[in-house]
Amino acid sequence: MMNETTTRPRFDISFEFFPPKSEEMEAQLFETVDRLALFQPEFVTVTYGAGGSTKEPTLSAVTGIIDKTSLPTAAHLTCVDASKDEVRAVVEEYRAAGVRRIVALRGDPTAGIGTTYLPHGEGFQRTADLVQALAEYGDFDISVSAYPEKHPESRNMAADISVLKQKADAGAHRALTQFFFDNDVFFRYMDEVAAAGVTIPVIPGIMPIQNLTQLKRFSKRCGATIPGFLDERFEGLDDKPEDRAKVAAEVAAEQIEELGRNGFNHIHLYTMNRSPLVSAVLDNIGYKPGMRKAAA
Repeated sequence: MMNETTTRPRFDISFEFFPPKSEEMEAQLFETVDRLALFQPEFVTVTYGAGGSTKEPTLSAVTGIIDKTSLPTAAHLTCVDASKDEVRAVVEEYRAAGVRRIVALRGDPTAGIGTTYLPHGEGFQRTADLVQALAEYGDFDISVSAYPEKHPESRNMAADISVLKQKADAGAHRALTQFFFDNDVFFRYMDEVAAAGVTIPVIPGIMPIQNLTQLKRFSKRCGATIPGFLDERFEGLDDKPEDRAKVAAEVAAEQIEELGRNGFNHIHLYTMNRSPLVSAVLDNIGYKPGMRKAAA
């Protein structure tokens, strides 16, 4: 009988990081990458600021991860406030750095979430147009976004899923979802996605809860619902960091296990550039460092 260390993990995993804004944050990022690389993710992604505001930090983080770990690394790319030529220039920089995976996004309005998005007059008008341009290069693996509770700017879910289908039809290989905490919401969403004829994999995004109060503020901006049961689970733990981290790992692991029981076995984890909680979540689902290599 095979023991736990030689059994292939039940889940495929991928991680999201964000580019650092200081030397201290850079050190934290690469410490986190080094630790999470031991779990041998399918790929990792690095986010990109609105209007190209973090292009250089993103490129630096991506090339650093590729050079230090050889992890399959996807760079985020948006078309906010940029012409097609400017976007293509960024793509060429990515290509020259060895990047072959891109997460193609429209991006937030330049003036911030909640303001009106205005396409650049000489830029890509839709994310699907950006995806199509990337697909025409022929050698990029392309991921896009998906929204189980719909994008805040979509008039309804049908319109939102129509946008997802356009991106899939343009050449996207998979979609990574906005984080959510109610799996029933995700399951209903996936029923609608299937009914719309979208056939690319849709990978659920999981956000281990580092700080519930901060998460509530952030979630309001991006349209993600925080279920009431989370208040109950975290009640009285504000001044108990160890207990709070334990509950956070349990909550995320329980969500992942239920997703797995329903056939969703690839999980995209939003790391917030911190490894301890993510590692604890993976430990709770029986995912140990080196398992994938041991089972090969």
